[in-house]
Amino acid sequence: MNGSYIHGYHEKELIRLQDQASTLVDLLHSDTFYPTGAMVLEAGCGVGAQTVTLAMNSPDAQFVSVDISAESLREAEKKARSAGITNVRFQQGDIFNLPFKPKTFDHVFVCFVLEHLSEPVGALVALKRLMKDGGTITVIEGDHGSAYFYPDSEAARQAIQCQVELQRRAGGNAHTGRELYPLLTAVGFRSIFVSPRMVYVDSSRPELIEGFTKKTFTAMIEGIRNSAIDNQLIDPETFDRGIRDLYRTMAADGVFCYTFFKGVAIKEGGN
Repeated sequence: MNGSYIHGYHEKELIRLQDQASTLVDLLHSDTFYPTGAMVLEAGCGVGAQTVTLAMNSPDAQFVSVDISAESLREAEKKARSAGITNVRFQQGDIFNLPFKPKTFDHVFVCFVLEHLSEPVGALVALKRLMKDGGTITVIEGDHGSAYFYPDSEAARQAIQCQVELQRRAGGNAHTGRELYPLLTAVGFRSIFVSPRMVYVDSSRPELIEGFTKKTFTAMIEGIRNSAIDNQLIDPETFDRGIRDLYRTMAADGVFCYTFFKGVAIKEGGN
């Protein structure tokens, strides 16, 4: 996998990803189901933050969840066992060179992976080879350019931009969500449908303040403080003010919005 990012490599990141997954279950997965007997590849499962939901939503499907990180896979297996999941097999592998024969899987699921790759089209091409004709691919990505909030804050936007720039330097793209349709089109998928999934948070939704604004998004930005400062992307005072302003959006009169994008497409025969 291109770039240095691995889901869940650090303990704080593991916790953040699990908080994100539990908070966004309905928003991202309420319409994700696979039929009895289907073979589904979850590419880039990380610490299993999405795996348990997928497997529980489709108990009669069989999942193969792969990741490049052995450490992340151990966490994913532990999470699946504790949830009593029995229809998932975990396997280590590189998304660009997975050890499966062409047309092995009925469906493929990819969540929060393409944004960390310098060659997302190449990854989709590799995954498409593993899909049966008529099979579907589901891709979910965020888009940091979709974050907006009240009260507005230039310092907060600068802190968020540091995350965008660091991800770019690592070979990724924090704006991948808006690019799902052209990416899937470039690889030759058909019947592509992309839907925006907005997270809207105000004080009437305390569970989203805690689970998303605080523990998911703001925690992610806080986590890149040292890297942002070490790379001279921002000065410490501005970064810290930006974080304070993100916490300010969690007040009684605050608002925070962010949009994820979910794309579903079909592999037609002969392409």
